[in-house]
Amino acid sequence: MYSESDVLDYVKEEDVKFVRLAFFDLRGVQKNISIMAGQLESAFQNGVSFDASAVYGFETPEKSDLFLHPDPTTLSVLPWRPNTGKVVRMFCTISHPDGTPYKKDCRTLLLNAEKKARKEYGVEFSFGTEIEFYLFKLDEKGEPTKVPFDNAGYMDIAPEDKGENIRREICFTLEQMGMQPESSHHEEGPGQNEIDFHHSDALTAADNAATFKWIVRTRAASAGLYADFSPKPLADKAGSGFHINISCSDNSKKRNVLAGILKHAKELTYYMNCTEASYDRLGSYKAPRYIAWGHENRSTFIRVPSTTNDEASRLEIRTPDSECNVYIVFTLLIYAALDGIKNNLEPPEEVRENLFDCTLSGKGAGYGFTIAAGANSAEIATLPDTLDSAKKIAEESSFIKEVLGF
Repeated sequence: MYSESDVLDYVKEEDVKFVRLAFFDLRGVQKNISIMAGQLESAFQNGVSFDASAVYGFETPEKSDLFLHPDPTTLSVLPWRPNTGKVVRMFCTISHPDGTPYKKDCRTLLLNAEKKARKEYGVEFSFGTEIEFYLFKLDEKGEPTKVPFDNAGYMDIAPEDKGENIRREICFTLEQMGMQPESSHHEEGPGQNEIDFHHSDALTAADNAATFKWIVRTRAASAGLYADFSPKPLADKAGSGFHINISCSDNSKKRNVLAGILKHAKELTYYMNCTEASYDRLGSYKAPRYIAWGHENRSTFIRVPSTTNDEASRLEIRTPDSECNVYIVFTLLIYAALDGIKNNLEPPEEVRENLFDCTLSGKGAGYGFTIAAGANSAEIATLPDTLDSAKKIAEESSFIKEVLGF
């Protein structure tokens, strides 16, 4: 938890030459401005201006000046850069020229959600992520192909698993940057991998997830490969998910949190699954499309894992993919959980059946289906089945408008 003076001292003492100031557009794509180390004190005091009209989802040309303010607590050294003339990175908040926070700054949105939970409800939320990705070969021109790096399967080992060394390098790099990867393994698809993070507060978890994607792409490129985080890169193989584990500091509120997130599942879908390909993934290969929950049930929207006592409140949300803006998704999840707590919501009965094997009948996607599995049946709603339908639900949602404000 560095202060501004700590960072300035570090920069002087450790021969830092460049400082990368990172921020995110509304899609969650990382952007950055590099400044010389000698400009850092001014950046802390005055911010660094940039043209917001050139950033996706930000302002129009006639109102385009915004300022970046580096967060000293996010200082990381880029370990693949030279030891002489180091390069460091800090995430930034964004303001207008008069200093007022910019409403579309997704890090500020998440920070405000954390503050609201703590101050008004007396709770804190922890997040952990499980992120899947594919490694593909490059062609003779260095362009990505759809040829997987290997043909290994779930949790296979070398020599079938060729991604073992790259995953190790990724984990070492993350540790050098102050992050805590928890585990890694080969996933179900050929060339598909997964690395999981230890839980942390929401903003740190979001920063870590964003950094992770950058590190994976960087390490893959250095190995002559392409890292693909898209939700369905191979039509006939498993899609890649971005599983989110959320827990509340007050375990007595667990059912309220569960109920609140289920209540807003359809409204959240546009932000958790924000590309056309996202909807090709849902409904197969362990990617649920049913708005239900179950203990240890990977076919439901929310799985309640078997855990040790210190993780007893953990819920795993299984539908998101890595194309999402993680800051906005975490923000919406916190507000959905707070809605459940505020209104003392209770979830429906859990689903024990494997919903991937169920017989469906009903009005259509999103309106509820009768699930017939064995001797049991129940009506369970489904998530939107296209990007357009998900967008329409989000646009009409008073909950989304209130939370995001734009």
